[in-house]
Parts: sequence; C-alpha cells; structure tokens
Amino acid sequence: MNTIQSWADIPAFEDDASEAAFWLKNELSSSLMASSVHKPDSRESTTITLRFDPRMLARIKRLARSRYLNYQSMMKQWLAERIEEEQKNLPHG
Repeated sequence: MNTIQSWADIPAFEDDASEAAFWLKNELSSSLMASSVHKPDSRESTTITLRFDPRMLARIKRLARSRYLNYQSMMKQWLAERIEEEQKNLPHG
C-alpha cells in the first residue's frame, strides 16, 4: 500500500472506477488525514434562529443522515465553504 504524503499526489480522476482503483492501492498518511479534519473554533459561538420550510429542513436532515453528520454542523460547513468562495470573488483594491 502506497502512503500519500501530499494532496498534490492525488490525481484528478476521470470517473468513479479510476478513483476506486487508485484508493485500492493508496492511502492517506496519518498527518494528512489529521490535517483534513475540521477543528472547531475555540472562540465562543452565537446562537441565531433561522426559519425553514419544513420540507426543506427535512431534506437537509436526510442529506446529513446519509453523510453521518449532524445537520446543523453540515449547514455550518456549507456556510463556511460558501463564505470562502464569495471572498475569493471579491474585488481586491
């Protein structure tokens, strides 16, 4: 089994079959795996209230369950990812 030490060592896959074949022969190093885990912010958090259509919330919860995640954590992850994308697109200057 080959141990991957850098994200750059993971190729772009053309399809699921080529990705599956790659992971049968390769694994992430423990340090790389640890670096990929989200570490909660140690600062205090603020509670907010959002109102959702019950059907939308049910869909979100189903998605989270299918990924073995807490739905609120998944939503925070989505928001964090979107904020990063939006900040990349801001004009600099």
